[in-house]
Amino acid sequence: MHEKILILDFGSQYTQLIARRVRELNVYCEIHPFNKIPELDSSFKGVILSGSPFSVRDENAPIPDLSEIKKMLPLLGVCYGAQLLAQNYGGEVLPSKHREYGRARLNYIDSDSKLMKGMDVNTQVWMSHGDTITKIPGHYRIITSTNDVKYGGYKINDEETYGIQFHPEVYHTTQGKQLLENFLVKICGCKQDWTPSVFADDKIKELKNLLGNDKVVLGLSGGVDSSVAGILLHKAIGKNLTCIFVDNGLLRKNEFEKVLESYKDMGLNVIGIDAKEQFLGQLKDISEPEEKRKVIGRVFIEVFDQEAHKIKDVKWLAQGTIYPDVIESVSVNGPSATIKSHHNVGGLPEKMNLKIVEPLNLLFKDEVRRVGASIGIKKELLQRHPFPGPGLAIRILGDITPEKVRILQDVDDIYVEGLKEYGLYDKVWQAGVILLPVQSVGVMGDERTYENAVALRAVSSTDGMTADWSHLPYEFLADISNKIINNVKGINRVVYDISSKPPATIEWE
Repeated sequence: MHEKILILDFGSQYTQLIARRVRELNVYCEIHPFNKIPELDSSFKGVILSGSPFSVRDENAPIPDLSEIKKMLPLLGVCYGAQLLAQNYGGEVLPSKHREYGRARLNYIDSDSKLMKGMDVNTQVWMSHGDTITKIPGHYRIITSTNDVKYGGYKINDEETYGIQFHPEVYHTTQGKQLLENFLVKICGCKQDWTPSVFADDKIKELKNLLGNDKVVLGLSGGVDSSVAGILLHKAIGKNLTCIFVDNGLLRKNEFEKVLESYKDMGLNVIGIDAKEQFLGQLKDISEPEEKRKVIGRVFIEVFDQEAHKIKDVKWLAQGTIYPDVIESVSVNGPSATIKSHHNVGGLPEKMNLKIVEPLNLLFKDEVRRVGASIGIKKELLQRHPFPGPGLAIRILGDITPEKVRILQDVDDIYVEGLKEYGLYDKVWQAGVILLPVQSVGVMGDERTYENAVALRAVSSTDGMTADWSHLPYEFLADISNKIINNVKGINRVVYDISSKPPATIEWE
């Protein structure tokens, strides 16, 4: 069993970021809601309490039972976690005189503190709280302060319990990685041996034991998650894995052929299904985004089920579920009410009476890419931009027709290939084109035109939870606009989307 760090989630927007920072330090960790603490065995080496949108003074403040943790295991409270450990054990937390949000600097550091080793006086940290600790119990000692926050961090005497009122996991805390590594290595004694190759080896052994000689079917999308899941399963069970790749008519230009070609040298047993007519026929005259998703999901289940039944004795359905999906489904606030209907393959396991296997459900997206690299998957595939499950259906605003799909595929192809030619593709997290339900006047030669407009979209992000619009060079945008208008019949106007998430979303539907 690998060493683990337990992260108790109180609903903070930064909780997943804590987990990612811990894993970047090659230590495995798991996020659990504060009120669903797992049974602690010897593999758990320490516990981190996350921040929270709540105040510890709220009547309904989340308060965990720490009786099996405090004093037994090293404990680090971050922001709300620190205030909880102060308030509930004899200290005092009151509303801040002014909201402490943003950059601050540590003007005092206890150089004898194991948690603060290697941290510099005047180093920048990130604060984000409306309350502050105004008194700590007598057996607590201050280990760091800022000009405005006397109790910036503390340690409880005679136990490895610490609290800090800033966020070490965010980029703006410049030595946050040092602090977390101090906690993991110097205090918890973690060996830092959880690496992508170790995960892959362990997962392949686990899959062999779980699946034995059973047959598994996997729906491939050509994306990173399903590809990595497919290769891990292939290494575990070989010919007992069958992959099905469905062309729903809403893929990128020539995507179906390119994806099938890319899998040829990977050894995967892939069946390609051309179902364009079924999908586009069922989508005729449908404009409402969620209705589009439901139709695509339903037709996919019908097509996939039909093909999967041609394979004898299948017992498992493999899915490319990743860790953020799992966290969302068991969050502090309960399962998300807004999980979109294309999320994985809803309803398929029950319809086919199959058990589910999810090889990647412990990994974040960036970890999936690293694991993929460790098992030899080509960089070109691993660095592909995310692509929405419903495909171009949600990039065509309004109803869907074969002609609109053709136009969008042609524009998208010019845009994406242009990003690659200019060396911009790997600098962008996701790029795509939206076909707008707008026609505008234009002039081509001596004639006036009245044709369609498209919006180009490119964002920088880590995981899609938040995203900034990419500042692509004007020269590139000018060149791409000219190429699109000159080469794609039906388009006479190109605009660039400069909205960030939030308040906008990455996709338009």
